[in-house]
Amino acid sequence: MSENSADKRLTALSLAALGVVYGDIGTSPLYALHEVFGGEHHPVPITPDNVLGILSVIFWSLMVVVSLKYVLFIMRADNKGEGGIMALMALALRPIPEGSFQRKLIIALGLFGAALFYGDGVITPAISVLSAVEGLEVATPAFKPYVLPISLTILVILFAVQRHGTAAVGRLFGPIMVLWFLTLGVLGVISIARYPVVLGALNPWHAFQFFEFNPVLGFFALGATVLALTGAEALYADMGHFGRKPIQFAWFGMVLPALLLNYFGQGALLLHDPKTIANPFYLLAPDWLLYPMVVMATVATVIASQAVISGAFSITQQAIQLGFSPRMEISHTSDEQIGQIYLPGINWTLLIAVIALVVGFGSSSNLAAAYGIAVTGTMFITDILAYVVARYVWGWAPWRAFLGCLPFAIIDLAFFSANSVKILAGGWFPLVFGLGVYLLLTTWKRGRELLSGRLAADAMDTKSFIPGMEYVTRVPGTAVFLTQNLENVPHAMLHSLKHYKALHERIVLVSVKILDVPRVTEPRRVVVERLPNEVWQVQVFYGFMEQPALPPALEQCAEDGLHFEPMDTSFFLGRETLIPRLHSDMCFWREKIFISMFRNAGSAASFFGLPANRVVELGTQVVL
Repeated sequence: MSENSADKRLTALSLAALGVVYGDIGTSPLYALHEVFGGEHHPVPITPDNVLGILSVIFWSLMVVVSLKYVLFIMRADNKGEGGIMALMALALRPIPEGSFQRKLIIALGLFGAALFYGDGVITPAISVLSAVEGLEVATPAFKPYVLPISLTILVILFAVQRHGTAAVGRLFGPIMVLWFLTLGVLGVISIARYPVVLGALNPWHAFQFFEFNPVLGFFALGATVLALTGAEALYADMGHFGRKPIQFAWFGMVLPALLLNYFGQGALLLHDPKTIANPFYLLAPDWLLYPMVVMATVATVIASQAVISGAFSITQQAIQLGFSPRMEISHTSDEQIGQIYLPGINWTLLIAVIALVVGFGSSSNLAAAYGIAVTGTMFITDILAYVVARYVWGWAPWRAFLGCLPFAIIDLAFFSANSVKILAGGWFPLVFGLGVYLLLTTWKRGRELLSGRLAADAMDTKSFIPGMEYVTRVPGTAVFLTQNLENVPHAMLHSLKHYKALHERIVLVSVKILDVPRVTEPRRVVVERLPNEVWQVQVFYGFMEQPALPPALEQCAEDGLHFEPMDTSFFLGRETLIPRLHSDMCFWREKIFISMFRNAGSAASFFGLPANRVVELGTQVVL
């Protein structure tokens, strides 16, 4: 690729990243500074020293937490180019022995971080759209009764169009966000030019003085200043879609300067007129620009919400592949972009939660109390997993890995602690929501382990079973049996023999393995082994970011002499009916939850892309 082509590709990817990666953090100026000085929870008095101190805290937080930690450090911890809490967990688990306490702890942390991300996926659309529409109140108080209905209408439409995907609309996201960030920067520059004294906040001494003279208030203020960092995790989570360089280029080239200019512009406005704390973002704009700004802000928040919703779809797919979630219906909304998927179950669940959140909290200021916990909790868990990766995957010395992650952990822990005092004021929501998701994820994982153990206890060894097949009647055709363990005869195969008193002339045992890498290259996709009596064992490998499609994968077996005739091949699946047991290895109430999840899981035939008219399901009862 020529240098000119590479530059064009970098520019195109950076533009696309603006629309997907930076929607969340790019809309933080709508509410961050207002919550610090005008929020309902420990507002900071508007004085010159306090304004400069808070701006200095925001400036250095963006530089250290986002620029240094995420953009330059954490993004190095990629799992074959993929990022995000689940990808980081899979990477951290790679060198850790099976069954060890460290492995269980890493899984618990990774799953809870993912669960908090779902809380973020509910809060971001609610607070972003609400804060944008609240700009109408600045134009005239007469709009106040309509803020909630308008916000709910926008949110319902947003979730309703998810099934169409973002392939077409996505091309507009980048240019719209370019206009958004340019507007942020220009409005900030105009305000700073009028009151340039605000640039003194670049000196970190103002931040130190603020905490020195206001230790208690400064601690509480951290709970609101962290709102300027929301969306930082998206930089890492979306790395696989765009790559490290485009995200870094977009951050340092446009997003960071625009955000800083706007925050400093709002600070300058507050220094000039403290009454503008009513809504410093919108009051930064001239009167004639107010309504266009409301429209632009609403579009920007919809884009930010879209990115978080898509992230919830992606993390659910990863959880399914890694065995922490039951199979769900997954639709691919683009023939070109692998990551563009739609999960109706997750979509409508999020919508119900968002509506309940908007109606229950009523304003963006009330929601701000709930926002910080989810963000800072995920950030702190990322620090711990990053230490494990640096120590055991990169091979850093213990002191180097510890000192490398310690400053970030201290900062994130300070932010988390400041937000923890707002648990009763709304911070309980992401914790309760996250604990609920965590409970479901761990219950499914534990239940699957118990089920596999019960099935394995009653299973027959494959190698011992094959010689006896000489005495079994064989009928024409190929039978494909899906199984988790190739060492044991699939229960569906035993039931087929029991009912039909015969087996197909060719038996193919297929096991699907999900690896701890995002994607598997085609030459490594299948491993074929031929056994006596026309029995074949096939292992099919996928990455945790891939959607399994067995028929195309099985076609690759032809290279090893195993040819499939589609109209002569039947797929046999086992379908277990679970019966709870009072005294088992899992609490009875968790057993009931697992059985309910198992009963409502998507069909294996649909999940693996099997032709519906060639699938036979054979059931069995299993007592947990």
